[in-house]
Parts: sequence; C-alpha cells; structure tokens
Amino acid sequence: MSAATHELLARVADIARQAGREILEVYGAAEVAATAKADASPLTAADLRAHRLIVQRLGELAPALPVLSEEAADTPFSERARWQRYWLVDPLDGTKEFLSRNGEFTVNIALIEAHAPVLGVVHVPVTDTSYLGWPGAGAWRQRAVEAADAIRVATQAATPLRVVGSRSHRGDSLDAFLARVGAHELVAIGSSLKFCRVAEGAADVYPRLGPTSEWDTAAAHAVVTGAGGTVSCLDGTPLRYNTGEPLLNPHFVAYGPKDRDWLALLR
Repeated sequence: MSAATHELLARVADIARQAGREILEVYGAAEVAATAKADASPLTAADLRAHRLIVQRLGELAPALPVLSEEAADTPFSERARWQRYWLVDPLDGTKEFLSRNGEFTVNIALIEAHAPVLGVVHVPVTDTSYLGWPGAGAWRQRAVEAADAIRVATQAATPLRVVGSRSHRGDSLDAFLARVGAHELVAIGSSLKFCRVAEGAADVYPRLGPTSEWDTAAAHAVVTGAGGTVSCLDGTPLRYNTGEPLLNPHFVAYGPKDRDWLALLR
C-alpha cells in the first residue's frame, strides 16, 4: 500500500471515530427520541449529528467528491450516473440496535469507484474498534489508538459451520439455507458487524436474503474483500453500486472459505 493510500485510509478512519463520539454523546442520554422516516425506519439525533460531521469532514478531505449518505439520499440517478467516484455513507447503521442499547451499531464510510467499493471503514463506537479495508491491499482491525492488526477470512469452513445473520430481519429463505448446510451455529448480530465477523475469520458466511440499501453494505464489502473474502449476488456476479435509480441491493452472500459452494446452497 502506498503512503498516500495509507494516509487516506487513516484520515477516513479518524472521521468515522469522530462520528462515533457524536453518536455516543446521544447514546449516553437517559432517553433517546426517535422519529419515523418515510420507509418507517427510525431516525435519531445521533444519525443526524454523525451525518453532519461526516459530510463536513469528507468535504474538507476531498472537496471534489460528492457524498451520498442515508440521511441525504435524494440525489436523482440522472445526476448520480455522472459520478466516477463518490463517498457512500451510513452515519449510523443499526439504529434499531442503537435504540435497544445492545451496542451493535456502526459508522460506515466507503469510497466507490466504477460501481465497486475501493476503500471502506466500519467503526464500532461502543468498543472504539474500527475495521479498515482496501481491496487488493488488505484489511485491518484497530482498537482505539492501538496499532492496527491485519485480518483475514477463514480459509476453511468450520464444523459446525459458523453463520451470521440479521438480528432484526430473518425469513423463510434463511431457514431453508440453514436446513441445507447441515450442522451450523447461527449468530444473530446487528448492522455491518456481520460482514466484519466474516472478514476477521470469526464466521464463515453471511447470507443476506432480505432487504438492504447500498449504504448498509459498501464499507463492510470493502473490508471483506480486502481480507480475502467474497461478496456476490446470488447469480455469482459482484455486488455493484450506483447502477440505477433504486438504492436497494439484491440478495447477496458474503463469505470467506471457498471450500463450500455457497451459491448452490442458496439457490
């Protein structure tokens, strides 16, 4: 990794940590109020504070690059289609987890180029842990201000298989997959932490057979890919970003070990 690449990744990680501190100030309040957005998902002051900080800091870091954030996602595709590079941000991924106070929420910042994430930072405010990914260069886990440790996906699937799934979204399709894989351990966890468990080798596979938006996945997608893993649609093609008006992902799977035919198990 070049010095410039290392510096950019460090700067983005610092922005995510700053946003995490904004979130924790709200998280520590006696009561946290939430309003409902148009899609009925919750919105808190923490989402908005993190959003404002990230947009400001990214604007200072790279003034020419547009920012697409969950909290400002109304840019029409006619404009987005002209973007060659842009930041894709979820200021607070896992607002339901934030409201239930289980700590399983993250700050997600990705740099997208040619419809793929080329840099990703996932920050976990409660533990002050960051997951950093640069596909083609590597992935790292950094706790507080300690030196970052390189992480890699597992090379062989464990017995029983270690599956991570959504705490808030589970359906019949996931149950059918679990029936096909045989002996397994299913760990339910919120936000983009599911990807991070795969990236650090603590889980084998994350099948997502329910709705997600592009800002939910991009940063952690870069971390998994940087760690040697794969994130693909169920037809085997890479998960891509900013390809049309909707900002919803198709169903996908993220995995580390390549000794199982995950796609066959998901069909």
